[in-house]
Amino acid sequence: MHLRGLSTKRRTWVAGVAAGVVAAGLMSAPAATARPAPDPPLTTMSIKSPPGGANVRVLIFHGSAAAGEESPLVNAGIEAIEKIGLSGPAEQRFAVTATKDASVFTDETRLSRFNAVVFLTGGGDVLDPEQEAGLEAYMEAGGGFVGVHDAARAEPYSDWFTGLIGARPASASPASAQRAVVEVGDRRHPATKELPLQWKRPDKWLNWAKNPSGEVHTVARVRESSYRPGAGANGWDHPVSWCRDYDGGRSFYTGMGGTVSSYDETDFRSHLRGALLWTTRLVQADCKATITGNYKAERLTRPNQPGQNDQIGEPHGLVTAPDGRVLYIGRGGADSSQPVVTDWNDPNVGKGKGEIHVYDPKTKQVTLAGALTVFGNKGGGDELTKVEEGLLGIELDPRFEDNGWVYLHYTPHSRIDRDKRMAERRVSRFTLDRATNKLDLGSEKVLLKWPVQIHSCCHAGGGMAWDSKGNLYIATGDNNSSGFSGGYSGNNPEPNYKGVSFADARRTAGNTNNLNGKILRIHPEPDGTYTLPEGNLFTGEESAEGGGKTRGEIYVMGVRNPARISVDKQTDVLYAGWVGPDAGAPSTTWGPAKYDTFAVITKASNRGWPYCMGNKQPYRDRNLPDPSKPLGWYDCDHPKNESPNNDGLVNLPPVTGNNIWYSPQGGAPDFPRDANGVPSYKQEEATYALPWLKGGGQAAMNGPVYRYDAENTSAAKWPAYWDGKWFVGDFYDADQPRNAVLTDPKNHGDGGLPVHSESLKKIVPIGNDGIKNLMDWKFGPDGALYVLDYGRGFFTSDAKSALWRVTYTGGGPTPAAGQLARGTQ
Repeated sequence: MHLRGLSTKRRTWVAGVAAGVVAAGLMSAPAATARPAPDPPLTTMSIKSPPGGANVRVLIFHGSAAAGEESPLVNAGIEAIEKIGLSGPAEQRFAVTATKDASVFTDETRLSRFNAVVFLTGGGDVLDPEQEAGLEAYMEAGGGFVGVHDAARAEPYSDWFTGLIGARPASASPASAQRAVVEVGDRRHPATKELPLQWKRPDKWLNWAKNPSGEVHTVARVRESSYRPGAGANGWDHPVSWCRDYDGGRSFYTGMGGTVSSYDETDFRSHLRGALLWTTRLVQADCKATITGNYKAERLTRPNQPGQNDQIGEPHGLVTAPDGRVLYIGRGGADSSQPVVTDWNDPNVGKGKGEIHVYDPKTKQVTLAGALTVFGNKGGGDELTKVEEGLLGIELDPRFEDNGWVYLHYTPHSRIDRDKRMAERRVSRFTLDRATNKLDLGSEKVLLKWPVQIHSCCHAGGGMAWDSKGNLYIATGDNNSSGFSGGYSGNNPEPNYKGVSFADARRTAGNTNNLNGKILRIHPEPDGTYTLPEGNLFTGEESAEGGGKTRGEIYVMGVRNPARISVDKQTDVLYAGWVGPDAGAPSTTWGPAKYDTFAVITKASNRGWPYCMGNKQPYRDRNLPDPSKPLGWYDCDHPKNESPNNDGLVNLPPVTGNNIWYSPQGGAPDFPRDANGVPSYKQEEATYALPWLKGGGQAAMNGPVYRYDAENTSAAKWPAYWDGKWFVGDFYDADQPRNAVLTDPKNHGDGGLPVHSESLKKIVPIGNDGIKNLMDWKFGPDGALYVLDYGRGFFTSDAKSALWRVTYTGGGPTPAAGQLARGTQ
């Protein structure tokens, strides 16, 4: 039995009530809702722990502070819950008792019989202090609670009840029912797993005085853009149903159920049913997964010793090995005390060290595995001074445990041509001695190499990833300046150095015969060569336009700077993100502002750059000989590469729209379009379909799709809630994204917008003492998230450059298996 006295967490009496009593006069009787806290009771409650039993019972309490006839809403709720209890599998049925008599909460014998309590109250101060103490005792004994809609208005002066509910309604909420879209983010909780991803339904939608996200586990949100939320709106993160383990028991609340018709809906009854199954202990569920206090972010690496990169180089990418080791690379910048050579007449111009470090979780020690001499240390400055080449990407062979093979994507310094300012980019295979964590630099086998211009910076790409068939994806940047096109489409053909254009992305990303600005797909062979898998965008043997104008390695064309890519091994779907150009605002002459972009790529495709961005928003072509004069808009469905720098096909594959794009103005900007489909690009006419993100300073950093492994015994693994969610982030940490999103497989390959987003900014912590500059993030075999923080200075490593690990500490689902009402599930 659970012995319980009246809680010390008593009611908080608000100043407004006290003021009202004084105003009424000292001799007046106190207001009915302004009772003082009672003296401690002489007896204690004794509640069976856990309450209820295998003969599952649910108590519906519908008492109200207001006098009058019974509410039709309450009657509809009681009838619906009674029918829920009589339906479904026999092992999940339960009996229902309804009452408006609050004395049940001081009757320990009666209260102990119920597995869960449902509040259908119309609000107000419905329990006296002793009755609330009985409810507290019930919860501490392991009871279950379900609050529906106006239950959030009950016990308005109780901090404890506020915690039980999770949030209180704001002073302003819409008074009438409206049809809206509910985003169902939790695909595993019994209350939501059977619901549509986008659940369209009418209800009375409550706004919250304080958003509970992060303190409760939100299972569903209402999309404010789909209705009129009024003055008390909460924004893009507007929880509508949530749960958490509270004060020893289990609490579930839904803000839905504000209309009589709600209780006739099959889906809403399914929602209530799942909530009741968990709170009555008939099934387990995880109501901890998005509570931010259940995560721990730990810095794994120490600051480098002065003048050394003993712990970390200029962070640029990471990969985790099956045994838990983390290999991470430094692009080429040293610490700020080291010399930087920018003079092209100096043979050491841009010479740097692309370092590979290994973190061993068993010893918690870092080993410098090796360093490549790269072209990548030319410092900062404008785009004709700085450089972003260097050691750009790392991957491990699928059979790394057997062969120790490491693939590196880099720009060797030995291959630069200082006269023409050209370099060679390559992907090579090396062998790591797994006993010593040392890389055998003499074991290099060059799989693939191609030329890049290095007169102008930037946007080198670099990410790599494997699919389940042993195909290697390689992301390459277009390495062109947008400074000669006003920050809009990189399509100015004139600027060149010794005949090689450095401002025309049609020479690179938009060129079917060039490997820059692409995502390549090859199949590495054991002898260090590669073959081409079927299904790439080109075979390399196309006979169109005279033949010889395509490269068979190209899987995706039309990407600008795909620094990070990932492949979901469960589906073999490719996920990518890339940085846009520099224009701060849209132009009615030239087209969209800079869009950083994320895409779900289910097949070989053209993603648009430099012709189109976002959801097929076109740029304007330029005249010659005066490229400051506009010509016609590009046709996203029938793009043509008519650049004088093009040596590939003129007629290109149609552009596929992307899933996420954002600018300084907001997420997924779009505009009214004319009869030819050309947007107006008038900022005052813009709409923003993804209100959870915006840019400013922006640098998209694509992340993984998390896959939960039930067989993994690691205590640090992230919970199943995150399974199938795609992590999208940005180098910066203000309004820029750091979110986990859900997409709809029915349309995500064709640019369908995400249907739900969850902020990660308190879990992958932002701020100067957190992970401020996110450079890469991947899940390890332990199910923990490993993150690289770039540091606080560009083109260097510094004291904040670090490898981090974010682990889950919340434990498993509840109730414990031994406390299930009818044994194991």
